[in-house]
Amino acid sequence: MASLLLKGGTALIHDADDHVKALKTDILIEGNKIAKIEPEISAPPNVEAIDCTDKIISPGFVDTHHHVWQTQLKGRHADQLLLDYMVTGNMQSSNFTPADIFWGELGGCLEALSAGTTTLVDHAHLNYSPSASKLAISATVSSGIRSIFCYCPTNRVASWEPFSLSQQPLEPWVLATLEELAHQAPFGEGRVTLGLAFDLYFLGEEAVASVFAKAKALGVGTITSHYLRNVQFSLASTVELLHGFGLLDESILLSHATNATVEDARLLKEAGAHVSCTPSTELQMALGQPVCFRDDLPGMQEQSSLGIDCHSNNAGSVVGEMRLALQAARGMQNEKFVEKGKAPKTVNKTVEEAFNLGTIQGARAVGMEGQIGSIAVGKVADLIIFEGTSPAMVCAAQHEPVAAVVLHSSPADIETVIVDGKIRKAGGQLVKVEVDEVARKEIGKAVLEWKDVARELLKSREALQEKIEKLDFAEAKKVVMRDFHIDESKLTDEI
Repeated sequence: MASLLLKGGTALIHDADDHVKALKTDILIEGNKIAKIEPEISAPPNVEAIDCTDKIISPGFVDTHHHVWQTQLKGRHADQLLLDYMVTGNMQSSNFTPADIFWGELGGCLEALSAGTTTLVDHAHLNYSPSASKLAISATVSSGIRSIFCYCPTNRVASWEPFSLSQQPLEPWVLATLEELAHQAPFGEGRVTLGLAFDLYFLGEEAVASVFAKAKALGVGTITSHYLRNVQFSLASTVELLHGFGLLDESILLSHATNATVEDARLLKEAGAHVSCTPSTELQMALGQPVCFRDDLPGMQEQSSLGIDCHSNNAGSVVGEMRLALQAARGMQNEKFVEKGKAPKTVNKTVEEAFNLGTIQGARAVGMEGQIGSIAVGKVADLIIFEGTSPAMVCAAQHEPVAAVVLHSSPADIETVIVDGKIRKAGGQLVKVEVDEVARKEIGKAVLEWKDVARELLKSREALQEKIEKLDFAEAKKVVMRDFHIDESKLTDEI
């Protein structure tokens, strides 16, 4: 059994009340589990020791909402709102070949790993064929990350010229593939499990209840949906809809939930359901303020976690979302005082609360608190090691390690990433990837370095760009607005 010994680091340890204490200690990893957390552990035979002097050891980050396949679309949405993104991003999986899906998924997973994400919830709205989801899972397994791959019956593009959407999102192969994958799961020595992503509520209660029941019968433990309550899509409450269908329970993970109501918060809390906040998307795309620090929604902060959403639009760093959520909440609270000619006596929210959104609360959101999200004996070894003497971290790491992580760190400060007891980033560089057998025939390689992945991503991006340049996005946007019953009169630059 392979062993790792982390020597002399400062570990961020959660107590029973979610307070984070910085403890100078050694950590022994045996197989994929944390075996000991003690000072001065004697090195057992055949152990690989890592000197963690002046380093911070953190739980791996948990990203609870991410469209991982979109790597080749990076840079396209920087100045776009949601309706633009729907056609330039969301629906572009129709233009991806199976190989494009593999490289996009692998690139997204590796960016997440490099940024310290060890577990992610993948809302995989790429399901244009059975092979698409199978290759995406294979890429996820190859990367080494821990994932809940949420298989997604997708509202597919039927044609780009003229633009039209499929009228049969639940064709027979869609649920047959879900069943096939469920019988094969879990994947990657248990790291990659199967979830369900679902947004097709227009199909009605009977169809929705049938899909949910089938998924749960197949062992799916996490069901995730977008909840966008605004005039761009709908002012109806997905929380109340699920509650009315009798489907709101601890398996439900809603992304965004901006503009949620007090009643939404109450129902979520009572059901044990959770929310994934994605501040970068929500603030840019006019979805509303992130709910994770909303004191006017009782209990919402405790039910919240953090996600990246689209790394095609923003950086794939959970720390970046911690920081943005925290400072946005502080800014909103402070502005209330400024408007009245006053100043607050105390700062709003803490770095510890932000840190918890990306660690222990993310674990709770996916029902894995007993396995991930904090550093404890018996939990799986999903850990990050930060260099505490880097230009960004020095002095902050020695004074207040949690603040150093939340407010000062970047992926460049992450020296080592460990997932399931295996090193996936070492010396600040991603390690080689062993390609999963499912994808080897498609890819033609068994081992990949990051430079290989980058090269293939660039080739894939160029081929996709040739297709994308021929598309009429303005016409597609009109059809999307018509089919989604969006009131164009509500879209304006006049306040």
